[in-house]
Amino acid sequence: MKNQNNARPVGASCFQNNSVTAFCVAAAIAMLAALPAAAQLARKPSYYQQQNQPQPEGPAAQLVPRPAVPSSLPALRSQADFDQLARVYDAGTPMQLAHVLFVIDRQAKPPRMYYIDTPRYQLHVRFLRDTRLAPSTVKREIDRNYLVPDRRFLFGTLSWQQNIGSFTYEFWEGDKLTAPLLRQAEQQVRASFFGPVKFKTNSTLHERVAKETGIDFVSQEALIREQPFLPMNLGTATGRVRIVDDDAGINALLPDDIAVLRQVPIGLPPVAAVLTERPSTALSHVNLLAKGWGIPNAYVRDAAAVLKEHAGQWVALKVASSGYQVRRLTPEEVAALPPRAVRTAAAGAVPGSSRAIKPDLRENRLLPLASLRARNSAQCGVKAANLGAMQAAHIPGTSVPDGFCIPFAHYDRFMRANGLADRIARMQQQPGFASDPKVRQKALAQLRDEIVQWPVDAATAAGWRAAWQSQLGGGGVFVRSSSNSEDLPGFSGAGLYTTVPNVKTGDALEVAVEKVWASVFNPEAWEARTAAGFGAESVLMGVFVQTAIDSANAGVMITRDPFDAGHPHITYISAKRGIGIRVVEGRRVAEQVMYSSWSKAIQVLSRSAEDTALQLDKDGGVKEVPVEAGRNVLTDDLVVRLASVGAAVKRTFNGVDQDIEWATVGDRIVLLQARPYVERRR
Repeated sequence: MKNQNNARPVGASCFQNNSVTAFCVAAAIAMLAALPAAAQLARKPSYYQQQNQPQPEGPAAQLVPRPAVPSSLPALRSQADFDQLARVYDAGTPMQLAHVLFVIDRQAKPPRMYYIDTPRYQLHVRFLRDTRLAPSTVKREIDRNYLVPDRRFLFGTLSWQQNIGSFTYEFWEGDKLTAPLLRQAEQQVRASFFGPVKFKTNSTLHERVAKETGIDFVSQEALIREQPFLPMNLGTATGRVRIVDDDAGINALLPDDIAVLRQVPIGLPPVAAVLTERPSTALSHVNLLAKGWGIPNAYVRDAAAVLKEHAGQWVALKVASSGYQVRRLTPEEVAALPPRAVRTAAAGAVPGSSRAIKPDLRENRLLPLASLRARNSAQCGVKAANLGAMQAAHIPGTSVPDGFCIPFAHYDRFMRANGLADRIARMQQQPGFASDPKVRQKALAQLRDEIVQWPVDAATAAGWRAAWQSQLGGGGVFVRSSSNSEDLPGFSGAGLYTTVPNVKTGDALEVAVEKVWASVFNPEAWEARTAAGFGAESVLMGVFVQTAIDSANAGVMITRDPFDAGHPHITYISAKRGIGIRVVEGRRVAEQVMYSSWSKAIQVLSRSAEDTALQLDKDGGVKEVPVEAGRNVLTDDLVVRLASVGAAVKRTFNGVDQDIEWATVGDRIVLLQARPYVERRR
């Protein structure tokens, strides 16, 4: 990337002497058809995804006339043959994908291969229709060629995978491929193609069939690992590039910074955009925060080195499905930027999010899980109320660990007794508090330290211990936040507040509640709320004390495709062995899959390679234990069950897409949290 004012995608060759070549015009047209999901999945969009995609028409389609080519070829005997029939997605970008559709007519004697003029026909069915190869192209007949073993046709795609330097052939992820069908495809492709080629699997079914036949394959997961760029949240931003090497740099970030992160942190203050040097899951706290703030967010290989020349400079950033662009602002553009306060307000404002739930401070009782419903969000927060609603829904095959809510009134009484409002006012009046994040962090840390030292009313603490003993049997518990400023439709608050795991004594319970209360003043929580328009005085913390479970696996799922909102039939699931704390922290990549309730396909984005997991410690807290490396966390059966449970949870909350924390204990799926899935773009 050169230091110039022309926007330039990384890896592009289209900008030569500040001019745009004819090839690049054609490439730009091709890029219009790109889909975010295709970029994430390192594959050509499927037949079904493409059938409604608009195609270039009119003068734009005629900018680069194509030479006359045959409608198909029985073999590709050279690179030139491949090139003349290929369609190219995202040309000149890290996501470039040149591919040729093919059809194998199994009814012909001998079976016949057709490599299709892909720019002309776009879809297999169009080729069949226009060449009159098939007597019927009605949907029911075409579907048979994806779903049944005795089909007439095999519909596939042969692609050049630039990130691994190899040709691959593949089938739609929902194709019910069998071993005999794959053997036939392997024989036909190898006999008719000029170079080495590997089978590419697009589902767990395809992987099993490939292993059964002994055919060498490359997995979707392996290709994703080699991608130099992964868009997590699309959008544009203007800001100053800040390369961050450690936690101190994280804490110093400002709302108008474009953060280039060497590591994926657990928390992050509001910023203008995020580029990470290490890939993470779609449900890491950083990615959820970025989606909630509506800011561009992407993984870029060697991001710090690539963007080093822009460090400290004002730039315009665009993250698209096919790549990203960085343009240095001119001095005139920098001078014309609005004041920081205006930029910060525009970046952080989330419609409706500044309306924290109005607390009902009349309720002083400790409310058991069984009594909680949506109406109790005014006393206990949305997190606790949603847990009660999920338990009441009686979703088959699931449970919610028992617990009780310490309502907002306890927090309010405690803070009033210790003069919190005056302390906050004095803190905010400190020199530099409003302008210097380091000053804020120091002041907030001092306040948190004070809060956990303030004594709790003896009768109140005794009530907590009594409920813990009588309702939960005095066993280990997780002490969790449930404030009036999280899990809201426009503000998730993911990762902002503290959870204290596996508390096992009455004294430790009292301290844990105070730690959760004090986490209202975590720096990332303060910054995120300020950006979203929450006043400090409007935030109250409820606490949910919940039975600790020692799960075999745990994770998070979203009831839609987080990469493409147009795929509501998708469930995205991330998982790790043991307790699920690490799934959302973002420092280690979890196992990730996507399940389609429509195609019934399970697509693997990543497998967990960890050799340790977190489990409950008998003395309290959690411990790291060794586990068998290389074993899959998610079985196909568990994925399908989780997707069904996710759909039921979504119905419980009136059809609103949900971000759900889950775990497994034996054969049972345990539900630990459900919040609205928040996504914005700007």
